[in-house]
Amino acid sequence: MKDERDKNIPYKIYLEESEMPKTWYNVRADMKNKPAPLLNPGTLKPMTAEELSGVFCEELVQQELDNEHREIAIPQEIQDFYKMYRPAPLVRAYCLEEKLQTPAKIYYKFEGNNTSGSHKLNSAIAQAYYAKKQGLKGVTTETGAGQWGTALSMACSYLGLDCKVFMVKCSYEQKPFRREVMRTYGANVTPSPSMETEVGRKILAEHPGTTGSLGCAISEAVEVAVNSEGYRYVLGSVLNQVLLHQSVIGMETKTALDKYGIKPDIIIGCAGGGSNLGGLISPFMGEKLRGEKDYRFIAVEPKSCPSLTRGVFAYDFCDTGMVCPLAKMYTLGSGFIPSPNHAGGLRYHGMSSVLSQLYADGYMEARAVEQTEVFEAAEMFARVEGILPAPESSHAIKAAIDEAVKCRETGEEKTIVFGLTGTGYFDMVAYQKFHDGQMTDEIPTDAELQVGFDGIPKFPGNME
Repeated sequence: MKDERDKNIPYKIYLEESEMPKTWYNVRADMKNKPAPLLNPGTLKPMTAEELSGVFCEELVQQELDNEHREIAIPQEIQDFYKMYRPAPLVRAYCLEEKLQTPAKIYYKFEGNNTSGSHKLNSAIAQAYYAKKQGLKGVTTETGAGQWGTALSMACSYLGLDCKVFMVKCSYEQKPFRREVMRTYGANVTPSPSMETEVGRKILAEHPGTTGSLGCAISEAVEVAVNSEGYRYVLGSVLNQVLLHQSVIGMETKTALDKYGIKPDIIIGCAGGGSNLGGLISPFMGEKLRGEKDYRFIAVEPKSCPSLTRGVFAYDFCDTGMVCPLAKMYTLGSGFIPSPNHAGGLRYHGMSSVLSQLYADGYMEARAVEQTEVFEAAEMFARVEGILPAPESSHAIKAAIDEAVKCRETGEEKTIVFGLTGTGYFDMVAYQKFHDGQMTDEIPTDAELQVGFDGIPKFPGNME
């Protein structure tokens, strides 16, 4: 039962608009070991701002390279857009606590209260804003589960920009309604890999019938961007700039917890490329890096695509077609194409360089979970908390439940915070397969992973 002392904590903690962040927090400023720079694959030297500006918007390049400034101002136009769906609630999961009969206190930051259905809109509007400010015609991108593509199509529609989306083929086929939401907002949506690009045709020739991956879709989107006048490429995760924009999640979470004097013990997020996890933990990680407070951070990924738990920390291509810069990250190899896992947004071979460095330095834990267990946790959560969670988010739910059960067994009253990154209303094919007992989780063998590792660039100092 709920403690008497918790009666002053509401089920949903909402901030006032005046309490929303006015700046993004750049965790790199507080990192002793900065994330390694992007490398030019031809010269193996750090990418310059000039080189990156051929692919990305100029102001986003400056954010990508900025390791020094702790706070970066959020333009007023972006603050105004945020107010359409932010601040997002921090929810005390009283019903889940009671269901689990745990002494743990569980909170989740709910980012699904917008039409895109996820946290992705936080960075989509920022990247679209800087593209518009630069005078561009439009942008290209990739999307896995479809949430990033949906968010970007909304942002581009709002600002009057053209939006070209390459959607991972298995998600394109499994989630037709997500595709139609993008088209409703004016986006052009292509299943990837496709015959529309040189790199797409090459991938299809080498892997006939492939269901695609985020790495494939990135390659196609970059190719179209660099060959189309007035266009730039934008990315929904992985990059430093994206984690910067997503820091609004963690900053709102911390403000809400501080209002009630709550200090979390464990902070949990699902991990694919790293955008929501990086955004959620950023201000708390900053306190840990500065030696002010201590927290446990847990990254949760699918066993079918286990970049942190089974990958190697090395420079690798960010995309399957090898047209992007090299990033130092935990990777399964850019040629690794995971099984058609329903947690489409987590089907990426690598991990954010920021999170990879933090993990390598021991500031963060990681665990991999099986898909069937993830959906069991998702169903329990939906039945007691009333929100149908996205499969990606449900990885964090699974870990939060596991930690709460440990507290039940030990009697510890730990405070757990996790990110509920989005809703699962376009993921009903996955839920149907789970209910029909048809769900599988193809876990790669060591031999299959080695194939990906063999494709990682070989040069002195890499894969040490």
